[in-house]
Amino acid sequence: MSATSEPRRLLLAGTSGLIGQSLLGVLAEHRLPRPVWALLRRQPDGHLAEALTKAMARTLVVPDLSALPTMPPVDDVFIALGTTIQVAGSEAAFRQVDLDAVQAVASAARAAGATRLAVVSALGASTRSTVFYNRVKGEMEEAVSALGFDSLTIARPSLLAGDRAALGQPVRPGERWALRLTRPLQALIPASVRPIEARRVAVALLRALESGAPGRVILESAALTRQGAD
Repeated sequence: MSATSEPRRLLLAGTSGLIGQSLLGVLAEHRLPRPVWALLRRQPDGHLAEALTKAMARTLVVPDLSALPTMPPVDDVFIALGTTIQVAGSEAAFRQVDLDAVQAVASAARAAGATRLAVVSALGASTRSTVFYNRVKGEMEEAVSALGFDSLTIARPSLLAGDRAALGQPVRPGERWALRLTRPLQALIPASVRPIEARRVAVALLRALESGAPGRVILESAALTRQGAD
């Protein structure tokens, strides 16, 4: 950054999740000289409130992400919104979060001046997938790609590793058992599908935002592991 350039303004969505809270931790550690807004659906408390304070992030509380107000001026947007069908309660409710809400936030940020977007998708995302989860993720990727960002980075991580309970999040039994089963076999699992620490995804995407590489870049899990190394 040159002495005369203004710090880029950052909007975060999805800060209550593993990747979002990991990103807050990275921002707190590095104290990057940039204004940060965190878009939330409810007032933060507990661990999340503390993490936001440490990252010096201002909050913008919007209970309904389908009815977003005019955003403050922003340059970069980081979206890590996501749920599971089990938590959401239905396929329709899952789609509202993982597709509709992501598209709405990205569109509102674009209208507020954002030129760079980093968004979390999933391994196997494709509009042609026969798996509902992966198909919705693929639809989300196509939706945000059509918004005209100068720089778009899409992360497709494998199974996320992280301590949800310590962050005050619901523990996902399937995820917990999968991590237990794969941990002893880490060295034998290809990097493309090996479980990945949420922090690595956050670091890789933050670096992508800072670099501002033009066009659309998709980072599969192996690339996220490399580029997210501290």
